Amino acid sequence: MKFIFVPSMFAVIFFVVFVSGCSRDLNFSKPEKNEALSGGATTFQKLNPDVSLSRDAYSQAAVNLSFEQRSLFAVGNAFFTAPWLPPLSKGSNRVGLGPLFNAAACQDCHIRDGRGHPPGAVLGDSSLLRIAIAGGEPDPVYGAQIQTRALPGLASEAAPAVYWHHQSLQLAGGETLSLRKPQITMAQLNYGPLADGAALSLRVAPAMIGLGLLESIAEADIAAGEDSHDRDGDGISGRVNRVWSEEAQAIVIGRFGWKAGQPTVRQQSLLAFSQDIGISSGLYPNPQCSAAQTDCLALPSAGNPELSESVETALIFYAQHLAVPARRWHDREDVLAGKRLFHQLGCAACHRPQWRTAEQGVGQSLSAQLIWPYTDMLLHDMGEGLADGVNEFSAQGREWRTAPLWGIHLAKVVGGSAVGFLHDGRARNFKEAIMWHGGEAKVSRDAWASLSKEEREKLIWFLKSL
Repeated sequence: MKFIFVPSMFAVIFFVVFVSGCSRDLNFSKPEKNEALSGGATTFQKLNPDVSLSRDAYSQAAVNLSFEQRSLFAVGNAFFTAPWLPPLSKGSNRVGLGPLFNAAACQDCHIRDGRGHPPGAVLGDSSLLRIAIAGGEPDPVYGAQIQTRALPGLASEAAPAVYWHHQSLQLAGGETLSLRKPQITMAQLNYGPLADGAALSLRVAPAMIGLGLLESIAEADIAAGEDSHDRDGDGISGRVNRVWSEEAQAIVIGRFGWKAGQPTVRQQSLLAFSQDIGISSGLYPNPQCSAAQTDCLALPSAGNPELSESVETALIFYAQHLAVPARRWHDREDVLAGKRLFHQLGCAACHRPQWRTAEQGVGQSLSAQLIWPYTDMLLHDMGEGLADGVNEFSAQGREWRTAPLWGIHLAKVVGGSAVGFLHDGRARNFKEAIMWHGGEAKVSRDAWASLSKEEREKLIWFLKSL
């Protein structure tokens, strides 16, 4: 199927008016101060192509850690990368896998601490299926996601099949893109049917870099950006996701996950241990087996909790202190031209370039850092094309948290050519990702698509520099 892209007259008028109004205010003839240090003083800056441009670019520690902190980071790295074993395994301190699970190690999903791969015909280790029924509640049998693997002797929950639908799209000037969208078919539902009205959402694992810095942004600063009723009339109505904190036993601002459904690195990580690997912790002590999964409940555990406090501490420290790599080409003329377009087209309204983390006291490496993550940490309506029908707390099916863009130029270097973009990895490159933007981003998308190919490429070069 082929579609000819025709930008709306409103988009064209918006672009002409917006550019004429902004060009006087935005002067990007040279880089901004410290712009190349995406993670402030934590930024990994080595430019040796065998290091910073290698597959391990996302696996570096924040450069301002002390010797003792680097030792703790190394311990966390060992538990993040190595596979976990079934509960009765001997001679290992990495026991507790399953009974139901999606992957045996954190690294299986976050490939070299980067993005997961979208699936082919079947669901792979680095992608999963979220489930929600009306109101966002989990399925009474299968919970909040499908576990595709199980310990020997136990049936996995299902074997989902993935079909990719393709369509062609022609941009201004005749350039053609091929967009794809996944369709999920559930097969071998081994514990009965899904609940009526259950929605499924394909997700790939996001990159791990900079999580501690995003966690260190003050709640008040994030909330200050809310504009849920579009009071300023710019068509952007971002809002925070208010979620339940197991740690605080209170409603707080969500920061992590594709819909900002988790408030802290600790809660996000330990929930992944529970749901993805099947390992219990002090925060999530119960196995991922429903009452209907009696064989699952009958299997032994490796302790209660299975994840010790010392290992948890090292793992969370590791996740909080993975460094963001430095930008490249930030002073090139074509990149600066693309940066100007990024602002003029309104992309920066959601992909906010700059934040400062909160003061955390002496010796805290993430404290008071000027960072450049390119996210406002808010939920936005991204249109029907990206909608998954899954609610997470106050996030609706069409809403997604603005994804950070820092380090994105290394995504395929780290994870390989199969790495994709957006929540399900459907976009194979930046152009496809842009053209999937709808809802609040539609005007900016249409304005970019209406540019000449030469001008469009300038914005792409800017993204390749981040």
